[in-house]
Amino acid sequence: MRRKAVTAKRGKPGSQAYLPGTLGHPVLLDSWVLIPALLLLAIGFIMVGSASIAIAEEAGASTYHYLMRHIIFVVIGVMLAYTMRIIPVAFLERISRPLLWLCVLALLLVMVPGLGHTVNGSTRWIRLGFVNFQAVEAVKLMVIIYVAGYLARKADLVQSRFFDTLKPLGVAGVLSALLLLQPDMGSAAVITAIVAGMVWLAGAAWRHVFVLGMLVLPVFGWAAMEPYRLRRITSFLDPWADAYGSGFQLTQALIAIGRGEMFGVGIGASIQKLFYLPEAHTDFIFAVLAEEFGLFGVIMVLVLFLLLVTRIMVIGIMAHRKGRAFAGFVAYGIGLWLGLQAIVNVGVNLGVLPTKGLTLPLISSGGSSMLMTLVALGVVLRIKYELDRDFGAVEKVRKPLKGATA
Repeated sequence: MRRKAVTAKRGKPGSQAYLPGTLGHPVLLDSWVLIPALLLLAIGFIMVGSASIAIAEEAGASTYHYLMRHIIFVVIGVMLAYTMRIIPVAFLERISRPLLWLCVLALLLVMVPGLGHTVNGSTRWIRLGFVNFQAVEAVKLMVIIYVAGYLARKADLVQSRFFDTLKPLGVAGVLSALLLLQPDMGSAAVITAIVAGMVWLAGAAWRHVFVLGMLVLPVFGWAAMEPYRLRRITSFLDPWADAYGSGFQLTQALIAIGRGEMFGVGIGASIQKLFYLPEAHTDFIFAVLAEEFGLFGVIMVLVLFLLLVTRIMVIGIMAHRKGRAFAGFVAYGIGLWLGLQAIVNVGVNLGVLPTKGLTLPLISSGGSSMLMTLVALGVVLRIKYELDRDFGAVEKVRKPLKGATA
């Protein structure tokens, strides 16, 4: 007898999507991405609310001004993430080349008088009516998509030819130069590290990556010679030497972390956030978290980041194994971005890295960072969705179907 054909319905646009060949089993969001991200967002709500109360009251705003602002950006970010989840990865690959020029344009717009917005001596924001947007946060994702497209097209050449390895790092060098003019050395270093990591994961020879690293190092060394950056480095090496001057921020962060001990002083009971620790709700929110939740809270946050980043990298590996090189490189880049930025932020708070103006992803108050981080996670969820949709049913179809006759 002839084997009966088994078909599965696809969900209508906007309805529950179904895998072809899985007899109506729904395609679910990847829980290994979703759960750590939601838990980090929940921790962020608690910490922004706790760390920003005194700052809001001093500014004459409502008690929960910064928390409400944070929640609004998270809601918008979730909507943008959902939008990215329904955009095909193939579309991102098609626009990967033009995104390079958009990166350059975004960083140049920051320097336009009247359009760029300056905070604490750094011009990093673009005025967009009633809000300011930090262009580099969008540039991080756009450069990942561009480099992923390049590596997907020329992976074989990158593995064998020095010049083809040089091109994406040259792009990172140009963008870093524009960032150093703002100045924003922290983001420049993160973008360079992300691109270098993606190139290495594409199979570039160690010697090529090493030589390029040696070429880039003097540039960052020269940039570090700026007087204010030099003060940051010297204060990082011994913050207690000038505890009320250049080392003030770091010493206050270390005091906060020390006060937390094993289980913390309790939610809302931090003392260092009361005008002792600058940027307590943004760049140094990790120190307040350590003070209120202690070592237990610190380990919990680090484990959540480890789970999230590891899962994103695993999704990249899955995409590569299924022949989706572009999707794989995008996932690698996003994983490197979130992992490196979390490491740098935690390292700065712990005093093992010089002070840099980088937020803690999904936790710190910062609209631009929050929006683009959630957009990036939306892209990762889309990649996983397409893998499940196109390949998730393969193993199921290969198994004998109950009730089928030969």
